[in-house]
Amino acid sequence: MNDPRTKYENNPFPADKQPSPGSEEKLNPTADHGESSYKGCGKLEGRKAIITGGDSGIGRAVAIAFAREGADVLIAYLNEHEDAKETARYVEEVGRKAILVSGDICEEAHCRQIIDMALSEMGGVDIIVNNAAFQMSRPSLQEISTEEWDRTFKTNIYPMFYLCKMAEEHLKPGSAIINTTSVNAYKPKPTLIPYAATKGAIQNFTSSMAQLWGEKGIRVNCVAPGPIWTPLIPSTMTEEEISKFGQDVPLKRAGQPAELAAAYVMLASEEASFISGATIQVTGGIPTI
Repeated sequence: MNDPRTKYENNPFPADKQPSPGSEEKLNPTADHGESSYKGCGKLEGRKAIITGGDSGIGRAVAIAFAREGADVLIAYLNEHEDAKETARYVEEVGRKAILVSGDICEEAHCRQIIDMALSEMGGVDIIVNNAAFQMSRPSLQEISTEEWDRTFKTNIYPMFYLCKMAEEHLKPGSAIINTTSVNAYKPKPTLIPYAATKGAIQNFTSSMAQLWGEKGIRVNCVAPGPIWTPLIPSTMTEEEISKFGQDVPLKRAGQPAELAAAYVMLASEEASFISGATIQVTGGIPTI
């Protein structure tokens, strides 16, 4: 057994700022996405998955795990081409198909392109992981512009509505939707007001959709990460926040993307056949009650 407190280094992170949306290549220290550790056993054999924000961070870890469990993966991302190619390499090296689709998921037309590409290149879709997100840390309400507020909601909320609506006619019984919410849905940080608000909305959207689509045999669930070391952190937080990131977690460290992958795999698999409308909290012990 590994001590969860020391499984990964607990040192303060260097305050290395990045421009948004951030890059895995520039992330210091590098993150663990399960490249060397995740071993599949066919839980998603033959499945076809869309992962938004699949180029890096949690999305990359989920893409690697899904591929090693037997799924083809469409990786939707903004413009981080090198990160996306690296994720695709891990998918393809286990013999699964990787489809790269770049563009802004805030735009309804682009979400239509994602669904169309999944249908044409993979032959269908039966798993959607709504994972892409935007945030900015601001010390006061006055520093949040209307444009930033709009962008946060249009990135974090609108695409899951677009993608679910556009995919509905193609989803068969047994399909699974997994939305990435956050510990901020339960314990919102005052410096992340727009982001925390969207994460609460994701919880409600998930609950409503689980009830609406239950009669179709489509399950809808959430994963709520705590502080996870991804390019989002050094590209959206202050140097002080970066250096202290994860230090107030009961397990005394930030999590790694690899530590979330199994939750997404479980929710996408037959092992979760009676789980819908639920949230799996992966918070390092931060309470969500």
